[in-house]
Amino acid sequence: MKKIEAIIRPEKLNDVKDRLSLYGIYGMTVTGVLGCGMQQGKIEMYRGQEVKIDLLPKVKVEIVLLDEQVEDVIDLICENAKTGEAGDGKIFIYPVEGAVRIRTWERNEKAL
Repeated sequence: MKKIEAIIRPEKLNDVKDRLSLYGIYGMTVTGVLGCGMQQGKIEMYRGQEVKIDLLPKVKVEIVLLDEQVEDVIDLICENAKTGEAGDGKIFIYPVEGAVRIRTWERNEKAL
């Protein structure tokens, strides 16, 4: 099993979520986060003053899935989260040692 953490633009969340559900993945955790990277923030005007905003709002989508699903899901996220501009986000992949569904005590793949 693997865990995918995708940091994406908030406006792309519904596209990614809808495409994941068509693929058969419904379980995910979504968190609003702030971050910076190559985009390096942006300059906005506030009361006539230029203000640099270093940390931009992003969404973190966390999904645990089977090893054989990882490449398909990465492709799916990239296709649906991409704008072609800096700040589209990143995907991180982690090994998962185990999982337990609390309601039934099912473990690992059965818990997904």
